[in-house]
Amino acid sequence: MKQFFFCLLVGLFLFGSATQAQSIPDSEALAKARALLKSFPLIDGHNDLPWVIRADDESPMDVEAYNLRKRTKGDTDIDRLRAGGVGAQFWSVYIPSALTTGFARAQLEQIDIALRMIELYPDVFELASTADDIERIFASGKIASMLGIEGGKAIENSPAAIRVFHRLGVRYMTLTHSGTTDWADACTDTAQHGGLSSLGENLIREMNRTGMLVDLSHVSDATMSDALTISEAPVIFSHSSVRAISNHVRNVPDSILIRLSKNGGIMMITVIPNFTSEEKRIWEDGLSTHLKGIKGREERAKARHEYIQNHPEPKATLKQVADHIDYIKNKIGADYVGIGADYFGEDDVAEGMEDVSKYPHLFAELIKRGWADADLIKLAGGNILRVLRQAEQTAARLQKTTKPMIK
Repeated sequence: MKQFFFCLLVGLFLFGSATQAQSIPDSEALAKARALLKSFPLIDGHNDLPWVIRADDESPMDVEAYNLRKRTKGDTDIDRLRAGGVGAQFWSVYIPSALTTGFARAQLEQIDIALRMIELYPDVFELASTADDIERIFASGKIASMLGIEGGKAIENSPAAIRVFHRLGVRYMTLTHSGTTDWADACTDTAQHGGLSSLGENLIREMNRTGMLVDLSHVSDATMSDALTISEAPVIFSHSSVRAISNHVRNVPDSILIRLSKNGGIMMITVIPNFTSEEKRIWEDGLSTHLKGIKGREERAKARHEYIQNHPEPKATLKQVADHIDYIKNKIGADYVGIGADYFGEDDVAEGMEDVSKYPHLFAELIKRGWADADLIKLAGGNILRVLRQAEQTAARLQKTTKPMIK
């Protein structure tokens, strides 16, 4: 902790406390952003690279064949991580909601891929267990790596699974993916519990006791609210955006943002177009309506082409991503915002944020908007380091007074 704040003070001395909006040339803003991210860790909350490796068309699940030392066909590799100033990464270990059985097995296979990937490049990656680890690993020149489970089905309703996954390096769990679980409602599925069930409430308590962050991306508003009521540790949104800007059900409403600041949690902003741009969201909704009931592949392709011909596709942009970050800062403060891009190996992302090398360009945009260096450092990694430390402290306290949950 002391090391981080020493670096913070040095950084403020080097970069100055603030920049006047629009008073700095693009090249100077970008150079400043790159310098800042060399000194302070950019900690991204969500990257689906392990799933991209698992689902690779040519060599599925083959970590060595998906060579990160070369430019990959996706959005993530070592050179681009370095160019993007990434100092730490939560690697998402995801299982599809459509899976109907074998959730734990699928999750363990994903974790195996992620861990083998980290171990294959020991000069680049190192598994981190704590906030202190992240700072130490970053100082060594490596990219600190933690895991985040995407989808609560992975634990198969078992609190013991939470503890075991935590031992394997998992430091957050997204309570649902797109489908409702036995204990938590998703935002894109039929509600069954009105938020969290009683089991869900107890699982949140066990996550707090274990030290695993509660991730509320993908969950319903009621689940968000229940989790904020139950959790004794700060919660996160590992890859979400602002509903006031794009009225997508996956985004977060202002009422929850206010509660998030009181909880001490963090909202990590994504670069996915639907969540970034209201125009793109409306366009996608129209396409979904147009394709409804059309089942054949050729028929759907034809109908999609017709729709695009008549309705030119709007694009989300880097500036709109910055708008979401600005909104959080202005609404609840710079202490509660971070980056969770949600790169997933495909090109459906905001223009200007095509891959993991683009983070300095986003920071340059914020520099041009007049963001103070102290706030840029919080956005990059300071906020999530604080959240991790608070979760670690909560877990240490609860473990002294509370026994592990059995069932």
